[in-house]
Amino acid sequence: MIDNADRLSREEINNRLTEAGLAPLSGKKIAKETARIGTMAHRILSAHNRSGEMCNLKLRFDSLASHDITYVGIIQTARASGLTEFPVPFVLTNCHNSLCAVGGTINEDDHVFGLSAARKYGGIFVPAHLAVIHQYIRETMAGCGKMILASDSHTRYGALGAMGVGEGGPEIVKQLLERTYDLACPEVVAVVLDGRPAPGVGPQDVALSLIRAVFPGGYVKNKVMEFIGPGVARLPIDFRNGIDVMTTETTCLSSVWQTDEQVDAWYRIHGRPEDYRLLEPADVCWYDGVVEVDLSRVEPMIALPFHPSNAWPISELNKNALDILGEVETQGKRQMENPTLEFRLRDKLVGGRLKADQGTVVGCAGGTFDNIVAMAEMIDRGSIGNGEFPLSIYPASQPVFLELIRNRSIEKLMSAGAVIRTAFCGPCFGAGDTPANNALSIRHATRNFPNREGSIPSSGQLASVALMDARSIAATALSGGILTPATEIDVPEAHAAYVFDKQVYDRRIYQGFGRAHREEPLHFGPNIVDWPKIEPLPENLLLKVACVIHDPVTTTDELIPSGETASYRSNPLKLAGFTLSRKDPGYVARAKAFHALENRRLELLIEGGPADDLLDEQPFFRSREKPTPEEIGRFIKETGLATVICAIRPGDGSAREQAASCQKVLGGQANIAVEYATKRYRSNLINWGMLPFTVEKERMADLAVDDFIHIPGIRPAILSGEEKIAAFIVREGNRTPLELKLEGLSPEDREIILAGCLINYYARK
Repeated sequence: MIDNADRLSREEINNRLTEAGLAPLSGKKIAKETARIGTMAHRILSAHNRSGEMCNLKLRFDSLASHDITYVGIIQTARASGLTEFPVPFVLTNCHNSLCAVGGTINEDDHVFGLSAARKYGGIFVPAHLAVIHQYIRETMAGCGKMILASDSHTRYGALGAMGVGEGGPEIVKQLLERTYDLACPEVVAVVLDGRPAPGVGPQDVALSLIRAVFPGGYVKNKVMEFIGPGVARLPIDFRNGIDVMTTETTCLSSVWQTDEQVDAWYRIHGRPEDYRLLEPADVCWYDGVVEVDLSRVEPMIALPFHPSNAWPISELNKNALDILGEVETQGKRQMENPTLEFRLRDKLVGGRLKADQGTVVGCAGGTFDNIVAMAEMIDRGSIGNGEFPLSIYPASQPVFLELIRNRSIEKLMSAGAVIRTAFCGPCFGAGDTPANNALSIRHATRNFPNREGSIPSSGQLASVALMDARSIAATALSGGILTPATEIDVPEAHAAYVFDKQVYDRRIYQGFGRAHREEPLHFGPNIVDWPKIEPLPENLLLKVACVIHDPVTTTDELIPSGETASYRSNPLKLAGFTLSRKDPGYVARAKAFHALENRRLELLIEGGPADDLLDEQPFFRSREKPTPEEIGRFIKETGLATVICAIRPGDGSAREQAASCQKVLGGQANIAVEYATKRYRSNLINWGMLPFTVEKERMADLAVDDFIHIPGIRPAILSGEEKIAAFIVREGNRTPLELKLEGLSPEDREIILAGCLINYYARK
């Protein structure tokens, strides 16, 4: 399925391009760097670049978006950094904490704050239940050749010709302050689509097949996926959107698709014909890799716990369920930090087939018009039964919902026993439809990480999610929860025309861009709290290892859980109390204890006084001969005390900045990793003033909780641009050298780290 262009001969490339309907290479020699400009991605990036050189991009985006988990912190940070007015359209949606079910008034307080910010700074405010963030952007903001930045990892509008990038809140802040998004020019991988999907195969099936192929080896990590080939034209736009939004799970940076008359028609339906233009690769262009997908060979898929890449053809699972589920249980148990919990799937086998306990179709991936129409046609005049298996369906926006009512799809689904809900992202991150303990939920959603569905292991709970396409979920619902691929039943044709009713938005959404009312106040609820004071990087660091994770990948859900904790993201101190709570429940107490020593050190700098209470707690000193008063004074003045998390590959998944900021609030100053799973997590660390160290893989085994890592001269090393940092592991009186790497930091990255965080950096500017 995958081939690297570097390893293909000219004849092979010509053959494949010709088969894909693209012009073959000419006999004329052309330099690789010259050929790179032929990609769609290169042309879009170039049009948004402000650096004047493509090797180091400085991008400005056409529009921005955030939702009610992240926009409060973003606006608070930007406000502290000098924000006066939103310089580009900034959409504030309310699709994550929209149930207002946790913490009394705090969710609705955030919504009131969001509307007041839209009025004050000139933003666009989408009230709760009207649309999930990415469907609203598709319907109203995307455009061919545009670039959109949002504080959500599933920011993908490539099927509509727009490059979407999901990042943490601080990168949104930079755009609001008219700064740039900086990165080295990404590589571009061609995804060549051919063939046509079989009846019953949906976009999630194609997406899971693709993720299964490219995620494990990091083939497209931090690259742009460019979808081309004759298969593109054979896919409806909702089908393309459904594949495109899931490219986030490959760890790519962004995506873009060639456009055609179907995209043109889509923009006309949505009243924006001016946003269409033809996008296609040049006759000659260079790709850094090639992924070939024969759509006709894709089968209905299921991604078993606990990752979208753990995908299997449903037919294969049904044939070998006992063996496959046994392997998944073994893998899952390795990820379980609570030994009292037992992860089981094999006991859900009925007649050799897996039986699910719940079905959900939701959000930017599942809740599209075509998906729900297809389900309605399959379920029409059927029944999901009155047993244990419920089916919930969430249309992705009110316009989609309205048209499903008008064409009677909602009537068919409700008559069959399905429950229809409003536009909401909750089941994607554990804030809605949380299954029962030990239950398995099948979902057309975006992720199935451990505990992401809402279970709380510290309370003795464990549930899990398997990802599937809406069509196979409908087939399974008709079978009472017995896993059934849609290709096993008669799938009727479903080609309902879509009419977009814009008045749904016109009558309810606040459109304030270009009309800032600076004199109006912001409305604060009692849970909306400013960021605590953050100190600049000290001369030296003494880090205490507060957590070590040896899993191959650590998700942002494990670093800071989603679900009910999302309601506290406007309160940095309260939210920080949940850090690693489902992975390492002892982390917060260890971090707080050491942070208290750092606060005491800072007090001594201001007030003076005896340092015995500080030094008694320091094995760093106890391991040596008694220090002199001068050494004690110098230590207190120049050496900061902070904690560090060590993990093999942290940061897969969400763009949420809180995965980093919560560590910072608790006194964290660094991560040590073999590599970072995504650019966005590493960027979040940097923007919160944390050092994104890497080490050789074999050195991770040398690190243990409660070790100390002494880094003398860290501040001058950052100032001078050092990429190799000399450090020492301090344990039981012994000092072992440790080389830490800080590669690829830009001058601005270093300034942010030196300042302590992005807020401090802008305050000094």
